[in-house]
Amino acid sequence: MEYTTGAASWRKVLGRVAVGLLPRRPRQRRRGWSIGVPLIAFAAGLLFTATATTAGGTALREDRRPQLAQLIQDRQAQLANSQARANTLRDHVEEQTSALAGSDLPIAEQRDRAKSNHQTVGLTALTGPGITVELNDAPRQGSDELPEGATNDDLVVHQSDVQAVVNALWAGGAEAMSIMDVRVLTTSAVRCVGNTLLLHGRVYSPPFKITAIGDPAAMQRALAASQGVQLFRDAVEHYQLGYRETVSTMKVPAFEGSTALHSAQVPQ
Repeated sequence: MEYTTGAASWRKVLGRVAVGLLPRRPRQRRRGWSIGVPLIAFAAGLLFTATATTAGGTALREDRRPQLAQLIQDRQAQLANSQARANTLRDHVEEQTSALAGSDLPIAEQRDRAKSNHQTVGLTALTGPGITVELNDAPRQGSDELPEGATNDDLVVHQSDVQAVVNALWAGGAEAMSIMDVRVLTTSAVRCVGNTLLLHGRVYSPPFKITAIGDPAAMQRALAASQGVQLFRDAVEHYQLGYRETVSTMKVPAFEGSTALHSAQVPQ
């Protein structure tokens, strides 16, 4: 302990009191961002590492449409190969049946019975007077050039449009029908995926061509009387969709798909 006397001692006391009375400067606090920056940097590094691991050397935002188109082409090629193999096996069965029918009367009777129904079920090609109806999308336009009040959905052919034409032709007495040169039966399902047509496992793009053999005048009257067809023809005028009827001698190919039933119900 230091002892002082006199004026020097009083000066020290007064100096300490003055220092005590002066406002103290607050201690600098550590700002929040100084703590958050390392955490953000750590999170960013973790995110970059996870992205690189997931990408595996590829671009995550790469356009996959070419891959999808290639996948569709591959599936269509597989379907074509399977169809060709099925046709070959069907011909082989027919040859074996014909060979057995030469020496087996029950088999010959059943073969003849089946052949008598080939035309009815669509297993033979037919040629005769008929009508072809062609449906097409409207010309491609930019989003700024759409007709007033229209959307892109109004400018394409829909499943309901194709079904309306098919049903009208059947109602008009069509004896045989094909869509995109593929024979269709009364049990054939017509479905659209986007603006493409899915028929018997194959995909077709517009224009969609529907051909029917029968009385052309009767089928034209049925088309004119169909509400669904009339709605499409109204859209033709408003949105420039494509619709065309052609009357001539038509050829409809035989049905080449499977005739096996997956389900059936006895009518009451």
